[in-house]
Amino acid sequence: MKIAIISDIHGNLEALESVLNDIKKEKCSKIFCLGDIAMSGPKPVETIKRIHDLLQSQDFYIIQGNTDKMLSVFSYNTYLEINNTNNVMGSAYLADSKILSEEDKEFLKNLPPQKEITLFGTKILLVHGSPRMNNENIFPNMQIEQVEEIIKGTNSDIIFCGHTHQPCGYQTNTNQTVVNAGSVGRPFSETPDSCYAIMDINEETGSFNILHKFVKYDVEKSCNQIKERGFEGADKLAKMLLKATSRYPE
Repeated sequence: MKIAIISDIHGNLEALESVLNDIKKEKCSKIFCLGDIAMSGPKPVETIKRIHDLLQSQDFYIIQGNTDKMLSVFSYNTYLEINNTNNVMGSAYLADSKILSEEDKEFLKNLPPQKEITLFGTKILLVHGSPRMNNENIFPNMQIEQVEEIIKGTNSDIIFCGHTHQPCGYQTNTNQTVVNAGSVGRPFSETPDSCYAIMDINEETGSFNILHKFVKYDVEKSCNQIKERGFEGADKLAKMLLKATSRYPE
C-alpha cells in the first residue's frame, strides 16, 4: 500500500492540485496531511474548502499546524508578535484573519494537534513540528542525538513531521524513522517544485520504505494570485515561491 504525506500547503491551491494529481498517478491509497493549510498563501479560503472536500473520503487524515492554530482565533497580541519578527508575515496573518469565515476558523481550531495511526502492525505518529511542540524544527543535517532527544518518550515506528519546509529523514538508534515531508505550497528551496513524501508499506509484514517526490506546478500563476491579494509584502511572498533563500521573506 502506498500512502502520501503532505504538509505546509499555505494556501497554494495550484501546488496542492498538482500534488494531488501526482498522488493519484502514484496510486496512493491514503493521504496524511500534517497541517499549515492556509496562512500567507495565494488562495487560503479556497484551499480550506478543498481540504474539506478531501475529508469526505475516509482515506484522508489531517492534523493542525501551528499557523492553523494561530488563524483559528485572531489575537492582536499574536499579530504584534508575528509582526515584530517579520512584518510581511504579520500583514499576511492580518489579511488572512479578515477573509476567513467563522466556519473556516472553527474548522482549523478543531483539527487535532497530533494523530496516531497503526497500519499492519506499524505505529505511525503524525505531528506538525515535533512530538513535543507544533513549532519545533526538525531540519536536515541535524545530529542524530538531537533528533533522538526531540522524539524522546515516543514509541512510534515512524514519525512524520513538517513545519520547516525542508525535506529530510533520520533513522535513530532506537530504530525509529523520522521523516520531514517538506512543503507542498512554499518550499524553502532555490527551486520552486512542491515536495511530499510517499510511504510504501507491506500489508503482510508492516515493513516500509519512504521517498520524497518533487512536483512541478504553475508557480507563476500562484505568484500572480498572491500579489493580487494586495497586503503589504505580498510581492515578497510571491518571490519566495520562485526561489526561497531564507525561511521568511526579507
